[in-house]
Amino acid sequence: MSRPATNPSSSSPFGSGVITIQVLERAMILLDELARQSEPVPLKDLSKATGLHTSTAHRILNDLVVGRYVERVDSGLYRLGMRLLELGSLVKGRLDVRAVALEPMRELHRITGQTVNLSLQQADEIVYVERAWSENSGMQVVRAIGGHAPLHLTSTGKLFLSTWESRQVRAYVMRTGLSGTTRNSITQIEDLDRELALVRRHGYARDNEELELGVRCIAAGIYDDTGKLRAGLSLSAPAERMRDDWIPVLMSTAKTISHALGHGH
Repeated sequence: MSRPATNPSSSSPFGSGVITIQVLERAMILLDELARQSEPVPLKDLSKATGLHTSTAHRILNDLVVGRYVERVDSGLYRLGMRLLELGSLVKGRLDVRAVALEPMRELHRITGQTVNLSLQQADEIVYVERAWSENSGMQVVRAIGGHAPLHLTSTGKLFLSTWESRQVRAYVMRTGLSGTTRNSITQIEDLDRELALVRRHGYARDNEELELGVRCIAAGIYDDTGKLRAGLSLSAPAERMRDDWIPVLMSTAKTISHALGHGH
């Protein structure tokens, strides 16, 4: 029999008064096992897989059903409940990409000694929202947090453009005119198409002194649990100092941040 939650003031999600550490551990074992299964699971299979006595597993599952962490279907099978989806949505909504990215950005700066930028897309521009840098990075011009730049002139901007359909890219070209700021700026749609094809092929993007003369950037994408590009992580360095052997660590750092946002789980 299920033990109903008779005490509305109880903070226990299982509907009982005192929950021991052992019971919590067993509940987590059951939830983990259910998470591994793509279909509803019979009680006896859960008991066998977890090593829990059938009566013990049944009792804990009943409490989890009361808390909506587990759902019992009509045929007596068990599967994960909607409460976990609700909690997962709350966690996802509260994840701040800036907070998640800051420590990995600092480590990337420590390894390379160069400025590390975190940027988001805002309409037809990217906006710099976080940065890890030091005075000895050698940068002549450093985009301030809150600064912005056209998508087609920045490495992170090219990442976002590379996810767009052809018609969207052409609409962007019509809106912006592909205006440039240096002799290296991409100002022709044919050149932009070639550049975006390279981004899609290699998984990272470059800015070859296209926004500011003397400054080169390399960017890798940060993705959320749905696979959507959420932000760009970029390394900025004086043109003569930029090194291609930083690309693997840049991409690894972006992957670490993406994983913290739920990508690849």
